[in-house]
Amino acid sequence: MDDLAATNGTSAANDSTGGTDGGAASPAEARGSRAQPKTDKSEQTRALILETAMRLFQERGYEKTTMRAIATEAGVSVGNAYYYFSAKEFLIQGFYDGMTHDHAADARNRMAHTRDFAERLEIALTSWLDTAAPYHEFAAQFFRTAADPSSSLSPFSNESHPARATAVELFREVLQGSELAPKLDAELVELLPDVLWLHLMVVVLYWVFDRTEDTERTREFVRRSTPMAARVINLSRYRVFRPIVRDAKGLIQDFILPTIGKTAVK
Repeated sequence: MDDLAATNGTSAANDSTGGTDGGAASPAEARGSRAQPKTDKSEQTRALILETAMRLFQERGYEKTTMRAIATEAGVSVGNAYYYFSAKEFLIQGFYDGMTHDHAADARNRMAHTRDFAERLEIALTSWLDTAAPYHEFAAQFFRTAADPSSSLSPFSNESHPARATAVELFREVLQGSELAPKLDAELVELLPDVLWLHLMVVVLYWVFDRTEDTERTREFVRRSTPMAARVINLSRYRVFRPIVRDAKGLIQDFILPTIGKTAVK
């Protein structure tokens, strides 16, 4: 029955968005959500479904929680749940989007007082750890699905583009708001936000498996790796390192950026 509801709900969602026509998806379409009128009631219902799903994922595990169970707990029909989220994985996308925006706002507020690049980068990474802290136990439950390259939950997927674009833009601000940006090669400045986002993904991977209190080992990893990354980037502005910088840019453009779905860099 749940599978039937999923089929019906997904079909309805596809009908409302015109299906896949090869064009760029809107943020709502990328998250698997139908375009809905901006009303307080619809936003409240969507938030209720999402909050209920997060609670059940934590209590029962991602795999064992069905859309029917989420709908029942939220007090809405199964069809209504699929109206807002065309498949269960898009609930995770909704969670990603919300947490990414919370992280960006918190990081901007924290780094407003400094222009030192290394300090701004460490603030941005630490802010992510603080924002994600309440969901640490839950994160390990769906990591196996997110690690699948074909899954829409993968941070590299097209479906994850809205959240990824928000994060990349934050790292663009980390760099451009620093004293270092004007000293670097313009092409490198354009590429670095995506590379810094990849650095965050390394931190996230370590964080998922970190079982120390308050994920202290991950925090120490950030404290020790950030100055190193800042020094390497700073060295790139010197003439003697320019051949290496050109090689690094080529590797990034040819092998890294093409793997990141709809990357924010044009």
